[in-house]
Amino acid sequence: MSHSWIGTDEAAEYLGLGKTKLYELTREGRIPAKQVGKKWMYEREELAEWMRSSRPLEDYFQGTAANIETNSNLRDPQRDAYIQAVTFFEGGGKKALMQLPVGCGKTGLAAILPFGIANGRVLIIAPNLTIKDELYKALDITNRQKCFWRRMAVLADKDMKGGPYVCTLDSGNLSVCEKSHIVITNIQQLGTNIDKWLTRFPDEFFDLIIVDEAHHGAAASWKRVFEKFPSAKVANLTATPFRSDRQELDGELIFRYPFKSASIKGYIKKLKASYVAPTELTFTLKGKERTYTLEEVLKMKEEEWFSRGVALSAPCNVSIVDNSLQKLEQLRQTGTKHQLIAVACSINHAQQIRSLYKERGYEAAIIHSQLEGDEQDAVMRDLFNGTLDCIVQVQMLGEGFDHPKLSVAAIFRPFRTLAPYIQFVGRILRVVVQNDPTHPDNYGHIVTHVGMNLDEQLKRFKEFENDDQKFWEEVTGGKEPDPPRAVVSGEARMKLGEDMVVQSEIVERVFEEDFSTAEDSDIQQDLEKKLEALGLDSTLARHIVEESRQGSRNRTSARAAEPFSVIPAKQWQEAKKRLNEEAKRTAKLVLNRTHLKPEGVELPYKLKPGIGARNNFIAAFQMVNEAIAKKVGGGRKRPEWSTEEFTIAMRSLPEVLNGLVREVKRAQNAEG
Repeated sequence: MSHSWIGTDEAAEYLGLGKTKLYELTREGRIPAKQVGKKWMYEREELAEWMRSSRPLEDYFQGTAANIETNSNLRDPQRDAYIQAVTFFEGGGKKALMQLPVGCGKTGLAAILPFGIANGRVLIIAPNLTIKDELYKALDITNRQKCFWRRMAVLADKDMKGGPYVCTLDSGNLSVCEKSHIVITNIQQLGTNIDKWLTRFPDEFFDLIIVDEAHHGAAASWKRVFEKFPSAKVANLTATPFRSDRQELDGELIFRYPFKSASIKGYIKKLKASYVAPTELTFTLKGKERTYTLEEVLKMKEEEWFSRGVALSAPCNVSIVDNSLQKLEQLRQTGTKHQLIAVACSINHAQQIRSLYKERGYEAAIIHSQLEGDEQDAVMRDLFNGTLDCIVQVQMLGEGFDHPKLSVAAIFRPFRTLAPYIQFVGRILRVVVQNDPTHPDNYGHIVTHVGMNLDEQLKRFKEFENDDQKFWEEVTGGKEPDPPRAVVSGEARMKLGEDMVVQSEIVERVFEEDFSTAEDSDIQQDLEKKLEALGLDSTLARHIVEESRQGSRNRTSARAAEPFSVIPAKQWQEAKKRLNEEAKRTAKLVLNRTHLKPEGVELPYKLKPGIGARNNFIAAFQMVNEAIAKKVGGGRKRPEWSTEEFTIAMRSLPEVLNGLVREVKRAQNAEG
């Protein structure tokens, strides 16, 4: 490398310093130089590096040359959203909203947005710890494997000697934040305990606020943050623009990247939705049994009582299980161990679904908020290391959850609005092989039952994809509220059975349709260029796009899965486990109906003395098990029971429940 040496006059002019200041910094060793005789000489490249590393923090994002607009390492939505953001803020805009589907690079967009936009420090707010931790890893310049700027060649090594320095609020104090270019936090830490952090920052401390998953932004804690920094520019990023509180999304929509574009370019999986379509469905309602045809089922599916009954019925659940496993096995033919995620109505429902998968020889586990932290961690370890084939979730695994091998979404609950449906489907969107739309591992399947009316949500999603402004405004209005905790846990249920009970169904066909809508010519042209750059046949682009168009125009019919074999040993194990779970649930219902708290001691010490339990729940659980033993097993212990006897015991639980409630109430009346 050739060196360009200059003297003190040129160096002072180059740095914009007086000669006196230049000599002072040189003698202190703060500016690199060498002495030739009595003269100081400076190497121009070293001076340039010193200028970069000594740039005032407030000027960093304006003065650092970031490779963004022509950077082929970046994804199209990242570059395009960045360009739109620069134009918006240069034009005087204050709050911008940008939507990118899951897997399209919101973290990368957050990383590049400050350059050319921020005139000072940047605050990045995440909705939870998971997303916060991932953002920090991606923006840590010392993390050479994960640093986004380094991996994507956004910044050269020489540009990172003076930053960008990133910190989190739990990695230091205010003095650390003052020395950092970017501060990352989760909203709970910043906006909830305001005296610990928020009020300590000056009002002008941040020039740009980037909000990840912006649809959370209406909560009081978020509003406090925005009010604290009134002059800061705000960039709201979201994957699913649905508000949880039915308030208007904050900011002007300046960029939206469609799911269909992301799918056809290989940023997210190409999805197909499959609906179990029974030729005949037989169920009992209010004591009357009747068999319905498919046409009649399609007419009733919009009724809430019907879709809920289908969701909770064992025969319909079996149909979803078998057809979802068929899709899983098809995907696994590539040699990749794809996995399945299921969503249930409640914890009790999730336990039933788990047993159906396990009876068929597949490893399945449940995750829900009522599990202890170490129990949740154990389930997640089994998922990530491939031990699990299926994970069944209740109100879990939301934003920030990233596991590309989840490729089948089995839906066992009706979604009344679009938001939670799209958010659950988002769990299987991430591709296994990056940027390869034709790779067989980059396909996913949504499997459910036609009786739950979820094809209506897909129809609404496609309307949203058409970018009609009126529909955009509708979906940003919010999502259905999550069920109360007691409903999710099953504690609030006052009965063990359902009003509608499905006896059987005959399933010969499934309906199928593509998740994304037809694509336009611009996407085809972009795909052709990409294939050419990879040395592949560019005519494949037309085939891919046409296939997408054809699939989205018409719903097709396919043969339903053959029933999967139920392994007797697994069925026995699950029957035994389910009876224990249902016995605990019955014990909770006994306490619920008799207004006793689980941690209380009325049962063992007053109402049922001598039972030998330390609290009401343990006492009620023992009472349930004793009542079951009197009805089933002929005096034999449970390990000696047959699967059929466990089934009989399960069916006896409503009678057991009613009998124990009467017994406890009599004791309460006698005590009172």
